Amino acid sequence: MTDNNTSHHHTLPSLRHAVRGIARVYRLPVETRARLVMSAVELARTEIAAGRPVRLEVCAEPPSGGPAGQLVVTLDTLSDLTADREGIADLPLPAQFASGGSVTWRMPLPGQRGDGGDAGTVPPARNGGGPEAGGGCPTSEIHAVEQELRAALARLDTLTAEHRRLKHEIAETNRGTLALYVQLEERDEQLRKAHGQTLRELEDALRPAPIEADGLEMAVHYAPAGTDAPTGGDLYDWLQLPDGTVHITVVDALGHGVTSTRGALNVTHAVRTLALEGHPLESIIARTAEILMPFDSELMSTVLLARLNPATGDLFLANGSHPPALLLPAGGEPEYLEVRGRGIGYPLPGSERLLHTRMGPGDMLILYTDGLTESRKDPREGEKRLIESSRRHADRPIAEVPGAIAEDMHTVILHPDDTLALAVRVPPV
Repeated sequence: MTDNNTSHHHTLPSLRHAVRGIARVYRLPVETRARLVMSAVELARTEIAAGRPVRLEVCAEPPSGGPAGQLVVTLDTLSDLTADREGIADLPLPAQFASGGSVTWRMPLPGQRGDGGDAGTVPPARNGGGPEAGGGCPTSEIHAVEQELRAALARLDTLTAEHRRLKHEIAETNRGTLALYVQLEERDEQLRKAHGQTLRELEDALRPAPIEADGLEMAVHYAPAGTDAPTGGDLYDWLQLPDGTVHITVVDALGHGVTSTRGALNVTHAVRTLALEGHPLESIIARTAEILMPFDSELMSTVLLARLNPATGDLFLANGSHPPALLLPAGGEPEYLEVRGRGIGYPLPGSERLLHTRMGPGDMLILYTDGLTESRKDPREGEKRLIESSRRHADRPIAEVPGAIAEDMHTVILHPDDTLALAVRVPPV
């Protein structure tokens, strides 16, 4: 059976009293009651101010297949409320709107009513009146408002506590995330260092220590373009041939990293094999290109070959597009030993001739890659500074000379590159 009750209201206090009475009879939660009162008053405010009454209808529908029914409250006005879309969206308690000025709220019934009376019984409200106009007890109305305020404050307190809890959880999560981020950064740094260390160990394995040859002192310095890529295309090789002469190879393969290292390593191995087989020094660069290019057409590398006889001081040089060697005579002017030629991967690779000179006691030979002289993007200026630095450190122990020269040359680096400096000296008498 459906309960129905209808009342008309000319004032907002009367409407408030009626809605609160309905909510109390049907035991609506205080928060729902407050929202219903505020929504009804909001929609009726314009109508009542214009002197038009509103009609309030309540209907308790019985359960339909469920444990409880629902309370249907309808407010009828003479205006089309659907025109105020913004006001509709902002209602404290959402409602269903119909054309013609009818708005309906549907709320589940919480259970058995507390007055034990007729389901349609609603506390009386005089048309045009209310609690303040004789339509009800002011104390009861004030008590109802206080209940709603307490419910609102309780809801606010709950939301505030929930907000604090969420902020605490977010802060804890952020701290955990930050800690995890720091751990990941530390782990990443450890992996980078381990990776770099492994590559440096591999590089060191590919870079032979200075050989021991009577009548010669030798040392080398190598530095990659960056610590994140400790391998590069600058390699060297030195060995003593069966006839007692010392063979030195300096290679600069195009690029950086492992790929250029592989290309440079292939060149040094090919050159070593050809040197040990006794091929003439002037033919080795061209022959190396013939061997490697069919297997690696992308390979490009400059090559400088030196052959030094410790017994006589005879020095022979072959060059394939590489920076010239620098000779510092003990009692003379420094000299760049220029030899024309083209490197591996260049058209017509090979050295155009052999350069022959002689080294005496105290003389020093500097072999290097362009990363040493072109760090400031000016090769000529770099060659001038190399002469000055080599003179400055010529009397130091040979093991210190290449590193000291590299430090001088790299006080300013505008163009980072792999750097190789190799020093060979005939001990003074």
